[in-house]
Amino acid sequence: MALEQFWGTGRRKTSVARVRIIPGSEDGFIVNKKPIDEYFDRSDHVAEAKHPIEHAERTGEYAVHVNVRGGGNTGQAGAISHGLARALVKADESLKPALKKAGFLTRDPRMVERKKYGQKGARARFQFSKR
Repeated sequence: MALEQFWGTGRRKTSVARVRIIPGSEDGFIVNKKPIDEYFDRSDHVAEAKHPIEHAERTGEYAVHVNVRGGGNTGQAGAISHGLARALVKADESLKPALKKAGFLTRDPRMVERKKYGQKGARARFQFSKR
């Protein structure tokens, strides 16, 4: 018997999260083979990552396994949130309107602006001297 599971891919900044949810399992919330509270050192990152499943009121119903790569903690938490919302919609299509209205299914398009040549940074310039 194959174990029923649902996948969702989430992205934020340069982070990519592959989220797998398994119905009826009591594994908890695992990120890169560690419990989520151990993986993230800030509680707001943990809260952001768990937000879609709490918003859908499905907290104890799924075991969540995440592989996340790239970026920093904030980007990874956002990517997990996005991927979790997508996986929840695959598991239960009736959740889509609520998750979409809350903004969990929209990929955040903001990226770091590239540094320009001949300049100090993306926007910063070298100081101008008239003489």
